[in-house]
Amino acid sequence: GVGSSSLTFHPPTMQIDPETHDRSLYRTMTGAVVPRPIGWISTTGEDGVDNLAPYSYLNVVSADPPVVMFSPADKSPDELKDSARNVVDTGEFVHNVVTRPLAESMSETSAMLPPDESEFDHTGLERAASEKVDPPRVAAADVAFECELYDVVDVGVGTMILGEIVLVHVDDNVTTDGKVDVKKVDAVGRLAGNYYA
Repeated sequence: GVGSSSLTFHPPTMQIDPETHDRSLYRTMTGAVVPRPIGWISTTGEDGVDNLAPYSYLNVVSADPPVVMFSPADKSPDELKDSARNVVDTGEFVHNVVTRPLAESMSETSAMLPPDESEFDHTGLERAASEKVDPPRVAAADVAFECELYDVVDVGVGTMILGEIVLVHVDDNVTTDGKVDVKKVDAVGRLAGNYYA
């Protein structure tokens, strides 16, 4: 557990008012809201090209129905990122949990590729067929969530994609007594800049 017997109150030394702050709060938010799960999202475009990209805004939203969200920044006010566009067009995506052995490959999938090139092919990552949705999973991922589109919410410069989990793939190596064991899932979390947890 987390405990402390010697907490001392220290008033904040800086206050930031978004109304008067002359810069984006991105660095403050991503530097303080840590660690964040990495949304490693695989989609398939209407043209059949598989896309795989990491996003540092991902979390669970509801257990009943089981819903996760990821929220990419838009390319421009009128253009979604490839992953978001694919989900809006097809209604499906897969969230692949990033673990330490996959961290370098995950980073490589953040490369800016043209929409007609697949990050799976660019990085040499093996695909695994999903069962209830069309986009493939990352074959080496210990846990993957197949999702169907639940809702899309425009939020400022980003688009929040909510997906209902329709099937979960869990490698037996990360379970104990048939349940996911957090001590066995060597998950990687996003900090800020080039730092991960």
